Amino acid sequence: MDHDFKKHEKSPAMDETFSWTDTEDIAIALAETFPKVDPLSVRFTKLREMVQSLEEFEAEDGHPVNEQILEAIQAAWHEEAQDMHGSDDEDDNTPGYAPMNPFKPEE
Repeated sequence: MDHDFKKHEKSPAMDETFSWTDTEDIAIALAETFPKVDPLSVRFTKLREMVQSLEEFEAEDGHPVNEQILEAIQAAWHEEAQDMHGSDDEDDNTPGYAPMNPFKPEE
């Protein structure tokens, strides 16, 4: 999915700027700016461009971005997107791995 990563206007909720280590602020801005994008489908090279396109973003001198920071941003964005869309993977009642608890008596 190609996007135009020109600078986006500030969100009314964001009054301050943020940099690479402000993962929660970045996640909120990404979820608001790119609401139809699945965060888990975005490659880190594109994610970097998307973050840099945010109006509130200002890179700090001497603080480069790395894969660990991008992973944290992507995870926080994914969680924020789920919150915004009302989905919650943990409470969706879908079958999954459920280990037997040897300390709980069977009923």
